[in-house]
Amino acid sequence: MTFKDAISWFELPAVDLDRAQKFYEAIFETQLIPMDTPNVQMRMFPVADMMTGIGGAICKAEGFYKPSATDGPLIYLNGNPDVQNVLNRIEAAGGKVVVPKTEISPEYGFMAVFIDTEGNRVGLHSIPQ
Repeated sequence: MTFKDAISWFELPAVDLDRAQKFYEAIFETQLIPMDTPNVQMRMFPVADMMTGIGGAICKAEGFYKPSATDGPLIYLNGNPDVQNVLNRIEAAGGKVVVPKTEISPEYGFMAVFIDTEGNRVGLHSIPQ
């Protein structure tokens, strides 16, 4: 089996959902979409087409999510056209850059890693245009 995209959905844990929402809206210069269920509060990242695109959300559900700067999976969010543009907004929004913009290779582009306001370790990836 091969996949069109390796990721179809992701969830980033939040302790303080309002703080996390402000952080991600600031660094990506976008607005997250509220979607709450009886068991979990979510703030979804906007995607052009939920049926064909990769989606994700910041989530809060007592006892189910635990932010971590060292454990668990590391996901890479889209930092196109240049991860540096996003990195430049991380600290002002309350996060911390832990791996600066680093070239993977000329064909695979650049990566970086930051810690968000909730204590999650999150990657960024961009491919040169």
